[in-house]
Amino acid sequence: MIMIIVVMGVSGSGKTTVGKALASELEVPFYDADDFHPQGNIVKMKQGIPLDDKDRKSWLETLSKNLVQWEAATGAVLACSALKEIYRTALQSGKKNDIIWIFLYGRPELIKARMSGRKGHYFKSELLDSQLADLEPPQYGWHFNISSSFDHIVKIILNKLRHTD
Repeated sequence: MIMIIVVMGVSGSGKTTVGKALASELEVPFYDADDFHPQGNIVKMKQGIPLDDKDRKSWLETLSKNLVQWEAATGAVLACSALKEIYRTALQSGKKNDIIWIFLYGRPELIKARMSGRKGHYFKSELLDSQLADLEPPQYGWHFNISSSFDHIVKIILNKLRHTD
């Protein structure tokens, strides 16, 4: 079954780590939504300026078009913050099947500690507060507290996927 999985949450919640592991296990491509930001958004984030809805509009349109293509091909796992319901609605548009949403969340202190250990990422940890303020946790999908190990989270997700056909 071809599926689209979006691993979502604020920056530093482990979306890329969980997403890459899932994609590997499922033998589908992995994509990081950060790689699709226009240069202007990257510049803003490097300067510590939070993105607004207007900044994210073209980025979400690009991701939505790509999700349609990936669904038509092999399926995919996408790591994407998808902070607001309007963003998730935009990402879902055009898909034949529902996206499987995986929401990673945790204490801000834990997320900040993990972010401080990252090297070479343009997202400044000071921007985490703005993401937490924008976050509208979904009332659907699978929710995982990141105080568990990422390996454990991936195992649970794979088990759920095997039992939802």
